[in-house]
Amino acid sequence: MTEFELLGPRAHGEAVGRAVLKATAEDFQVDEVLDIPLAGEGEHLWLWVEKRGLNTEEAARRLARAAGVPLKMISYAGLKDRQALTRQWFSLHLPGKADPDLSAAEGETLSILKVARHKRKLHRGAHAANGFTLRLTQLAGDPAALEARLQQIAAQGVPNYFGSQRFAYQGGNVVQARDFANRKELPEQRNLRSRLLSAARSYLFNQVLAARVADGSWQQARVGDLLAFTDSRSFFPAGEAECSDPRLAILDLHPTGPMWGAGESPTAGATYILEQAVAENEAELRDWLVAAGMAHERRILRLPIGGLTWHYPEPDILQLEFVLPAGCFATVMVRELVDLLPAGQTDNPCVF
Repeated sequence: MTEFELLGPRAHGEAVGRAVLKATAEDFQVDEVLDIPLAGEGEHLWLWVEKRGLNTEEAARRLARAAGVPLKMISYAGLKDRQALTRQWFSLHLPGKADPDLSAAEGETLSILKVARHKRKLHRGAHAANGFTLRLTQLAGDPAALEARLQQIAAQGVPNYFGSQRFAYQGGNVVQARDFANRKELPEQRNLRSRLLSAARSYLFNQVLAARVADGSWQQARVGDLLAFTDSRSFFPAGEAECSDPRLAILDLHPTGPMWGAGESPTAGATYILEQAVAENEAELRDWLVAAGMAHERRILRLPIGGLTWHYPEPDILQLEFVLPAGCFATVMVRELVDLLPAGQTDNPCVF
């Protein structure tokens, strides 16, 4: 499956440049933003961990081995990229135990930067946001066009697609999900089941969003939509008054799309018709998600790019800094700016 099939059309036009992302881990840095004051006491040990070239699940396994506890005693808020330099929180459940020696977990790819006790474990999705520092290297493109596009992205946001990482190489997760859906079966392995169900829901969401990008309605609230604030998981129906809410214009309030599962969609009008058409076109995946007991949820269609700044450390390097809500993908913002080249591929640099 191609990137276009998995995501959908760009919203702001064709890319205005070409670049490499992740030539090194330091080119893709992520800092988890967690607004939880730690008590300083309790049976849970919280760790602020820096990882380089290491995914979250492997880091959790290393921490569990070093602490001498089962993996199920390790918790984290979200998964972070392997090919990146990331800093995120983990918690270890250690009832009645002293702080363990975790030095065996550390090395070139993992460092523990901070340790604190807390009364509760770290739950999935508990982080408020992620801060990103990205370096686009081997950059080629017209500086004026890049500047204009960045201004446009800062002002209007981008479609809140699930990034291609969610679907694996060439959409392999979607292909596997279709196979299980066709057989009306679920994977027995818990991690595989979770990954494929997530990929199927994300794919259906992207199909709805792609249709609204294509017809220009992804930024607009229309009667029958369900609206949500950027940092809220609750939603409410849009009538005529709600469609004129000034918070839509400042990227605080957004129309939403379906995270498919059991239950009738509470949308109405043109939105209901569109979402049902997408679901009917993927009826096997839809029915598979319902049978798996997934609940119908909503996700904002528009992704505001918080605090977006940029500068050029070198003529052919563009550094971007911004903050995204938890669960959103930095690569979908980059996609609206440049086409990404494989690391090591050369191209003509920008001319300043």
